[in-house]
Amino acid sequence: MQLTITPENPLEWLALRANLAPIPLLHAQIMPVLAKAVLEAADRGVFDAVKTGPKTLDELVTVLHLNQKALGELMGLLTAMGYFTFRNNRFALTRMARRFAVSSDPLSVHGMMVFNNRVMWDWLAHLGTYLETGRGIHYHDTLSPEQWRYYQEAMVAASSTEAREFGRRVPVPKSARTMLDIGGSHGQHSVALCQKLPGLTSVILDLPPAIEQAAPLLARQGMGERVRHQPGNALTDDFGEAQYDIVLLSSLAHHFTPEQNQLVASKVARALRPGGVFIVNEFIRPETGSKPELVGSSTDLFYGLTSTAGNYSIEEIQEWQRIAGLKPHKTVWYRTMPGRAMVTALR
Repeated sequence: MQLTITPENPLEWLALRANLAPIPLLHAQIMPVLAKAVLEAADRGVFDAVKTGPKTLDELVTVLHLNQKALGELMGLLTAMGYFTFRNNRFALTRMARRFAVSSDPLSVHGMMVFNNRVMWDWLAHLGTYLETGRGIHYHDTLSPEQWRYYQEAMVAASSTEAREFGRRVPVPKSARTMLDIGGSHGQHSVALCQKLPGLTSVILDLPPAIEQAAPLLARQGMGERVRHQPGNALTDDFGEAQYDIVLLSSLAHHFTPEQNQLVASKVARALRPGGVFIVNEFIRPETGSKPELVGSSTDLFYGLTSTAGNYSIEEIQEWQRIAGLKPHKTVWYRTMPGRAMVTALR
């Protein structure tokens, strides 16, 4: 699955082949507008306003209290992008938009849209400074309580689809009884595995500000004491010895330096029981010159900007595992999330 510019007719194909299509103009002028339009539409309630049925532009203006001319332009663009259809003078949600853009759907990414619009968008203005200095934002150190709430809702939105596939495909022993979920906040991956393995319980180790905002999100999963939070810090806390059958590090390695990831891997190896599995769940950095992979490459730059680390290759992750005394096992690439993989190792 790749994000590409695709010709729709033979003349456009020839223009691309002949290098006549100004691709940088599309990247520079069109794509930022596409992204911001989707974010504002979600934040302003545009998708939710059409959830109950098709609406005319006048009806949307009345419900949303927005300028008619500006909203008409936005709806035209969103229709061209595949979020709406327009028939009989009414806008209706497409199947894709109803599932992923309406806030009430379990697989919706609405929370990520709102977070990106209200918090993340301004971070991109620091990219030039990052390129000059190599110093990122370290956003976890500066989030306000309200921003932590947006962030946790965004993480739920980002991982809803992924967690389902994770629960189905991650290679873990069926006899597993105890799990440590490092930095798992919202708990969706732990919940997915506990639903698959009835005898499994999970402890989610995370920072206190993250737990404060994530606790209500975990509570609505209805897992009771089978999945619970434990305040802590992955870099400074001891994980114990031979306590867990499964240890998960999901979407956290990109916040850590190689040295910090090696430290965590060594503590994980000590905490695993014989036969236990360590899962590093991450976007993967493709090697320069390898097959293009826009998701892995773009998140690598984004995490460098925001967390000063970035993505890692499969080989780098497996090296942390080997040095920690673990045996690299299977690497499972997601089918629903391009550029992302579960890199596993055994004790």
